[in-house]
Amino acid sequence: MAVKKKAKTVKAQRAVSARTGCEVGMCNPERIQGLKTKPKKGSTNKLISIRGRGLLLAGHVTKQGGGNDLTFVQLRIDGKSVIDLSFAAASNWGLTQSNPYGLVLLKGGPVQNLTFGWPVPLTFKKSLELSVVVKEAGVVQIVANIIRGVSG
Repeated sequence: MAVKKKAKTVKAQRAVSARTGCEVGMCNPERIQGLKTKPKKGSTNKLISIRGRGLLLAGHVTKQGGGNDLTFVQLRIDGKSVIDLSFAAASNWGLTQSNPYGLVLLKGGPVQNLTFGWPVPLTFKKSLELSVVVKEAGVVQIVANIIRGVSG
């Protein structure tokens, strides 16, 4: 029995491989970027919006300028909140070094970078949206990048 079951599993993996071009892990990775220059205080800015299925491996949102770090990063997968915090909160919570929560705030002068990633990719079935809500004046630009793909 075990041999037949294994043969079926191998056959199924080959079918996936033929369809996607890979057998395991995340296939067809690509970087998707969003950019907003001179966002207004009080504005919500959708940086990346994906409809359909996929995997999210990691990403970041970089903010240049601003006075009080009350710019909020919001990541929604299939309509559910995964990340919703400000640059100030990330700093106050001590998310300034590698940690199991998956969020790290990196600072370098007037530029701050909130990175996110987990040990395994997150699956989305309907949608992925990455937005920022700017609640501070003086933000010059916001850049976001994610690495997404499909399952093998």
